[in-house]
Amino acid sequence: QVQLRESGGGSVPAGGSLRLSCAASGYTSRANCMGWFRQAPGKERERVATFYTATGNTNYADSVKGRFTISHDNTQNTVYLQMNSLKPEDTAMYYCAAATGIRGWKGCGSVNNYSYWGQGTQVTVSS
Repeated sequence: QVQLRESGGGSVPAGGSLRLSCAASGYTSRANCMGWFRQAPGKERERVATFYTATGNTNYADSVKGRFTISHDNTQNTVYLQMNSLKPEDTAMYYCAAATGIRGWKGCGSVNNYSYWGQGTQVTVSS
């Protein structure tokens, strides 16, 4: 129902910046939450940043607060993740995701609420 495709990943040195993009299509009006998640090899998937589409309320993982910013372009149904001051521990596959049927912003914080996922884009940060 909702199709997502990430882009913008790559390899950067520590301290560098990168901007990820997520193009959404399909029944995008049904998406109540949009978010970025990441998963490193051997690690579980973790929430990076999310926002509630009704109000624009955003939430960030403690590990990225002050460094990452989630935003969106309403005219093009595109979600962005601006990543600054990148660290080697940020290295992971980054996924864009959408949740439907959520009535409050707190619901965007649960990974279990996300039904639609992109294919992922790799971010590698070297020392």
